[in-house]
Amino acid sequence: MPVYPTPHQDELISRLKCGDELAFNQIYNSYWKQLYYTAFTILQDEEGALDAIQEVFVSLWQRKHDLNIVTLKAYLHQAVRFTVLKAIRAQKTDQEFYKRLAKITTEIIIEQPMLFKEQKSLIEGLIDSLPADCKAIFLMSREEEMTYKQIAAKLEISEKTVEKKMSKSLKIIREGLNLEMCLFIIAAYHLF
Repeated sequence: MPVYPTPHQDELISRLKCGDELAFNQIYNSYWKQLYYTAFTILQDEEGALDAIQEVFVSLWQRKHDLNIVTLKAYLHQAVRFTVLKAIRAQKTDQEFYKRLAKITTEIIIEQPMLFKEQKSLIEGLIDSLPADCKAIFLMSREEEMTYKQIAAKLEISEKTVEKKMSKSLKIIREGLNLEMCLFIIAAYHLF
């Protein structure tokens, strides 16, 4: 059975296309909770779900003049599902990146110990640059091999907070390594 837009939806879409911020705010306030629930159900990650919702609404505003929406609810839910799936694919890509990085690191340790020392110094510097709470949680997890549950109990914080801080720490380290790796590849390309 086809779904038809309501007159109210037509008006909101029309006003949005004209750049009406109040229409955008009405759309946001009407749908963000439903969209969050959809994103959270798939990701099981509060921060990731909020990021997905933000990305959808930013895209909606940026593309407002080019939109071809029949039903607002269906469009927004499809956009959230697409954004979440894109995030999941990126996460899988990150996992593949870490596998390749582990292989390269093993080769560096064996074949070029001096380069390994430089990489180790880089990682230690990135860890030292973490905010104090993130650094403490990261070290408990990686050096003391504590679980998130154990860390949460020790610091008297929620397990979700530990998870968020670890995620933030890993993101900072990953971005630092990505930048350094890119610079290394560029330098190697010019040398050889």
